[in-house]
Amino acid sequence: MDSKKDNSPVISSTTFENTRLTHFPVSFFSMIMGLAGLSIAWEKSQTMMSVNSPLPPLLAGFALLIFILLSAIYVLKIIRQPQAVIAELRHPIKLNFFATIPISLILLSITTLPFLAPLSKSLWVSGSALQLVALLYILNSWIHHEHFKIEHLNPAWFIPAVGNMLVPLSGVAHGHPEISWFFFSVGMLFWLVLLTVVINRIIFHQPLPAKLLPTLFILIAPPSVGFVAYIKLSASFDSFAHALYYIALFFTILLFTQINRFARLPFFLSSWAYSFPLSAITVASWVMFENTGLFAVKLMAQGLLIVLSLLVAALLIKTVQSIRAGKICVSD
Repeated sequence: MDSKKDNSPVISSTTFENTRLTHFPVSFFSMIMGLAGLSIAWEKSQTMMSVNSPLPPLLAGFALLIFILLSAIYVLKIIRQPQAVIAELRHPIKLNFFATIPISLILLSITTLPFLAPLSKSLWVSGSALQLVALLYILNSWIHHEHFKIEHLNPAWFIPAVGNMLVPLSGVAHGHPEISWFFFSVGMLFWLVLLTVVINRIIFHQPLPAKLLPTLFILIAPPSVGFVAYIKLSASFDSFAHALYYIALFFTILLFTQINRFARLPFFLSSWAYSFPLSAITVASWVMFENTGLFAVKLMAQGLLIVLSLLVAALLIKTVQSIRAGKICVSD
């Protein structure tokens, strides 16, 4: 009896892996922002509560390990799939997530500062330099574009601006106040500009698609980070500092009133946008308590830390589940 030949298409493992690599998104680095932010929040919380545990360095080490892994994969993508990287660089939304790479380096420099100062300095220098390069590239893309539309605008456009205001958090400790003031000033400028156009887009144009709704939490990050950075730079607690913190607090309250809407959303990789802003307002609340002694602010900081920790744990579980189910690294 003649055997029948199976003519069904066969996808080789190499082809499959190349396809996954092609669609490996640069936005994966937003995970590092969340993990490093959690480490920083726990470090500040333990300092304020006079508690000593190995949790912050463990979280910092885990964030650094994941960063190395993601970086290795993305370098492989640059080598094997350069056209896919170029496509991301030209994408009106994905473009802004390239700033998560230098931001990750800067955040890792903050996490390693208490126990590995030389490594922290190296991470800060490389992260700050790359942040400036990323910002200049993205701004040039914005200025000389031919395809951006108002629908492309979303809070993820804040990411390059937020990165600038992170520089002073370890830059001052490393003895570079003027460089830190430079980045802080640029970050404040573009935060105010982008805040105006993003609110215009949200109110007067089509609603954000579900996949981008988590990016609304990014509204919390610039005033929170700006508040902590300003305290570091000026070594004072004045009216401007008060204003920055309460702006951040208002955005936090506003978004928490919509918690049911966010809870109904399925998991996207963009869901990591919840994490870093919550870590930023947690740290900012501890700094506020440190300067005012307000008991209500202390309770809020403790509550935010619990929410942040549970959120990051849930995001890690969801990310692993999505990778196993083949829902990440696929075509949009």
